[in-house]
Amino acid sequence: MGHREDLLEGAKRCLIERGYSRTTARDIVEASHTNLGSIGYHYGTKDKLLLQAMVEMSGELAERMMAVDPGDGEAALLRFWEGMIASFRADPGLWRANLEILVQTLHDPELRTSLADTQERARDGLGRHLTPTAADASRAAGSIHYALIMGVMAQHLLDPDRAPSAEEVVRGLRAVAAA
Repeated sequence: MGHREDLLEGAKRCLIERGYSRTTARDIVEASHTNLGSIGYHYGTKDKLLLQAMVEMSGELAERMMAVDPGDGEAALLRFWEGMIASFRADPGLWRANLEILVQTLHDPELRTSLADTQERARDGLGRHLTPTAADASRAAGSIHYALIMGVMAQHLLDPDRAPSAEEVVRGLRAVAAA
């Protein structure tokens, strides 16, 4: 691997272990066995590097989630949410970093635009994956699932013992749809 890839892998490790706000450029350099100048040369800023690392980690997670054939109906939604909740518990560092980077992007228009583009792809991907037959409603369904992912994730990070289970999420979706 070259410095660019090494920096990205180091940034991923730092995000998981230290979180966004506690990761310094020196931490990334130490984790990647590179030098400070490499960050600026390859990514411009530490924040852009961390955002790229977060986007890649989220993409890798999305690929794992989408690799499971959802099938149709409520059973498919249940499998999807079981996988999401398992991820919240197995990879809390990834999800904490997701929240931290979201807040950070509110202070940086360039990072906010980049993250907004990533969110749009997530909404589209979720919609196509979870509602493949409803092309006209696919993006809307993806938007709802994305909002639910963020909210259920926050609940699991703050209070995992009382956060909703996959069954409760699906039951709630059913109740909302019926209303």
